[in-house]
Amino acid sequence: MDRVKAALEGVNPESVTKDIKAFLKGTVTTQVQKGVKMVGVRVWIPKNFRATERDLARLQLRAPDGHLFPLGRIATVSAISGQPQIMRDNLKRMVAVTGRISGRDMGSVIRDVKAALGRPGLLPKGVYYTLGGLYRQQQIAFAGLMAVFVAAVALVFLLLLFLYERFRVALAILATTLLALTAVFIGLFLTGTELNISSMMGMTMIVGIATEVAIFYVSEYYELPVDMDEKEALILAGKNRMRPIAMTTFAAVLALLPLALGIGQGAAMQKPLAIAIISGLVIQLPLVLVFMPVLFHVLHVKRSKDQADV
Repeated sequence: MDRVKAALEGVNPESVTKDIKAFLKGTVTTQVQKGVKMVGVRVWIPKNFRATERDLARLQLRAPDGHLFPLGRIATVSAISGQPQIMRDNLKRMVAVTGRISGRDMGSVIRDVKAALGRPGLLPKGVYYTLGGLYRQQQIAFAGLMAVFVAAVALVFLLLLFLYERFRVALAILATTLLALTAVFIGLFLTGTELNISSMMGMTMIVGIATEVAIFYVSEYYELPVDMDEKEALILAGKNRMRPIAMTTFAAVLALLPLALGIGQGAAMQKPLAIAIISGLVIQLPLVLVFMPVLFHVLHVKRSKDQADV
């Protein structure tokens, strides 16, 4: 018995592992030609010697001194459920890991996931990860909405050029509209709302709303007598249009306020949209009535086409 223990102490784990793999998976010893292909000949133990856990524990291994001993003497055999299905993506093995977000927004969850997966030494060499699911769909939607937003700004600028035929007028109106968009980010930040698809749609809508209000002011400015002083005309146009612009803005804000406060069923889904539009509407009122007249004066925008520099 002492001799057996002494022999087992000298067993090489790598050699034992190699023998077990040969028993269970077989070993390609030679190749035979079958048609134009060479087919490997695999030699392994009969199936009835490796069918159950008890059979595996009885596998005979050879000790360094030459005697045979069962595998169960040096190892514990236990059954572990393997992966029922191997999934591949672009010919690469892939394992899908899913999760459910509850009580948190997607942006903060994705930041935590990236921070956890970015720790050094967490993923083995040659293993990488990609984020998919709803986050991937959101990124694709963001890219599409950004393209729509850029196209909307470009089309609005071309429309203003076609309408007034003056580059400075179109530039002043567009600058006022883009400044109104900064209020959207401020409103989302103050309310703790994430920039998502709904808020992006609100930003796109602000482009049209702010431009329409600016056109109201410019139309009033052009209808004033040409011989009137430019500064007085700019101020008078603001006074004449202040009431309709203010009424339109306040009516829209009051209509969107229940959605911004999350009142009613389904209001939470449209809350970012309402916050984005309200933020843009609140700031576009002083921008159109104060900032744009100053910009018109700085750019020397004239009411007479003969005096205008396009």
